[in-house]
Amino acid sequence: MNASPTCPASSRRTSLSACAELVADASQHSCQDTSAEGAESAEREAELDELFADLSDQRHTVLPISSEERATRRARLGQLLADSDRDALVVETSATMEYLTGITWSRSERLFALVVLADGSIFWVCPAFEAARARLGIDAPDGPGGEVIAWDEHEYAFAPLAAELNRRRATRICIEPSMRYTFVGGQDPAPAARALVTELRGRKDAHEVAIMRRANELTQEAIIAASRHIQAGLTGDEIGRLVRHAHQRLGLTGHWDLSLIGPAAAYPHGENRNTVLKRGDAILIDTGGALHGYQSDNTRSWVFDAEPTERQATVWHAVRDSQRAAFDAIAPGVIAGDVDRVARTSLEACGLTRGYSTFTHRLGHGIGMEGHEDPYFDGGSEVILASGMTLSLEPGIYLQGELGIRIEDIIAVTEEGVTAFGDWQRGPHSPE
Repeated sequence: MNASPTCPASSRRTSLSACAELVADASQHSCQDTSAEGAESAEREAELDELFADLSDQRHTVLPISSEERATRRARLGQLLADSDRDALVVETSATMEYLTGITWSRSERLFALVVLADGSIFWVCPAFEAARARLGIDAPDGPGGEVIAWDEHEYAFAPLAAELNRRRATRICIEPSMRYTFVGGQDPAPAARALVTELRGRKDAHEVAIMRRANELTQEAIIAASRHIQAGLTGDEIGRLVRHAHQRLGLTGHWDLSLIGPAAAYPHGENRNTVLKRGDAILIDTGGALHGYQSDNTRSWVFDAEPTERQATVWHAVRDSQRAAFDAIAPGVIAGDVDRVARTSLEACGLTRGYSTFTHRLGHGIGMEGHEDPYFDGGSEVILASGMTLSLEPGIYLQGELGIRIEDIIAVTEEGVTAFGDWQRGPHSPE
């Protein structure tokens, strides 16, 4: 049996004014606190400016490294490879990658890598759902260029990387020293150890589940509280500051956010957080924090201060229905990869995606002491779900140049079926 909050049909017309009534008192105090803190911060900044009035920005006094210099570095590396009888160097996100290309990228459990060949040419290995964002830097006028080899969630990076190396007849490979062992050894370099740790930490006990439930309830409360202060003219960064401060007031630590507006949300991990909010824009807020060492992670998408367009409403309800279809498919003994397929099939039936075309990432990830940990809801996972496993359910649709809609909640597998932490979002009018 699936224990889940109810979602009445009438709630599709929930307005932002209803949200305001629920958090009016807390909002008044929060607004006063934020204003006071802002004034104090501005005063401290002014005092420091006065203290160091004789100093000015000196960045212009020496030129930064140019794209031409980095191209010379790559050519030199190619020659070094040829001289040492090697075909390629594989470089994960690191100072070496920035040294060679100027590209920086956050490390995660998904491989993003640069490959430099002995002829000085390069190519990239990138998660498919991040490829459009990666190309913004790679193909920029001062970017390094190079083909992007994209890999989908169910296949992982290793087979596409090996296939491309073979196609280019690169068999003698060097690994950049800072590359993590899990990627050097292949998809699963230590299967016994990984299975042991997954069994140890992957199934949470009742106390862990209670902490995580509360953490995610508080994150949902933080999103709703922050939404009361969102106004036209704010940027994604400014909205994010509201969200993080709400988390801080609620006692969560290590809080983070990804607040995206309109077309900026078409990149699942964010791009252009300086987009200015207008009435009728879709907002996507992905955020979380830590409570007693355990992580929360929730995403809400809604339309700001206007009735959703037919397009916005269609996409939102399709994503919500996909999430609920996946939820209903979860039970002990179910294969994790099959749950990803249920969510994807639901969206395909709406005509909004085919494969990974617009639902570009996996359905979800394990969560606990780490924000992303085993097991995962991806099409390649053969993990058998068991009671105590906690994972995210976060289908999304990303339409380049238009909008991105993602809804994310955390669930726990139970002996009887599955339970969700907190409340389901009821409609596209507000984060409630």
